[in-house]
Amino acid sequence: MSRFVITDTLLTGLKVVQRQAIGDHRGFLSRVFGAEDLASAGWVKPIAQINHTYTQRKGTVRGLHFQRDPHADMKLVSCVRGAIWDVAVDLRPGSPGYLQWHAEELSAENGRALLIPEGFAHGFQTLTDDCDLVYLHSAAYAPGAEGGVSPSDPRLAIPWPLPIADLSARDRSHPPVRDDWSPLA
Repeated sequence: MSRFVITDTLLTGLKVVQRQAIGDHRGFLSRVFGAEDLASAGWVKPIAQINHTYTQRKGTVRGLHFQRDPHADMKLVSCVRGAIWDVAVDLRPGSPGYLQWHAEELSAENGRALLIPEGFAHGFQTLTDDCDLVYLHSAAYAPGAEGGVSPSDPRLAIPWPLPIADLSARDRSHPPVRDDWSPLA
């Protein structure tokens, strides 16, 4: 029995993963990752890194981040406390979804995760104070391979659900998309 319901989005390879909690009067068990279950969704590499982020303030935006080859990574993003609006942007040249984005609300209550394939930028906005996220990565972070896109890029026109309350200096410095841009090269 699969512990996940996996749903395709309109962007090829980007999946919504709904965890199926099993519970009783004591609480519940919810599987965050299962190699066999998620292989059918495209996760075929080992987990190379697991990160935990905490964001204190509602309205904070983190991202949009990605890693270039040969360090490109697939991510499985789960919110385990609070709620976020999670965004993935297709940066794969030649993809029918190039520069399109998809967003999902992820929360501790809804048990939903986003499986983001290689070649996507990722970011989120906190919808509540005190948000904890767990990220599973198929490749370890490589500082020389990191890239970013401005979360306020008018070409992407991402309608963040709340006014942006906080954004790091690094994320403010990410460039907008340009016609001559090859983000993954």
